[in-house]
Amino acid sequence: QVQLVESGGGSVQTGDSLRLSCAASGRTFSNYAMGWFRQAPGKAREFVAAISWSGSPYYADSVKGRFTISRDNVKNTVYLQMSSLKPEDTAIYYCAAPDSRYSRIRESEYNYWGQGTQVTVSS
Repeated sequence: QVQLVESGGGSVQTGDSLRLSCAASGRTFSNYAMGWFRQAPGKAREFVAAISWSGSPYYADSVKGRFTISRDNVKNTVYLQMSSLKPEDTAIYYCAAPDSRYSRIRESEYNYWGQGTQVTVSS
């Protein structure tokens, strides 16, 4: 059973940076893509970023140039480095894993989910 555990959330000010981590277990991490989603209060969960098994990243337009997704296949961990944070980035951030080597952007294509970590950006 694949397990995903996020960490690194918190409360920051506009313009600050934050790094989220997601530790994965239960299968060969390096063989699969990983992704990050977020859900703001009263809104649907949305795609943020994904990274393929080979390390190719893909971003939502709303975070492109500010967020960086990366992976460490030795530590079985995927990261989301968030910079120039804005109040509209406030959300619960979820790590997710598809049964695929390649990045996916649709929520329905992800098979495993973490419990989420809260990120709050105040102005």
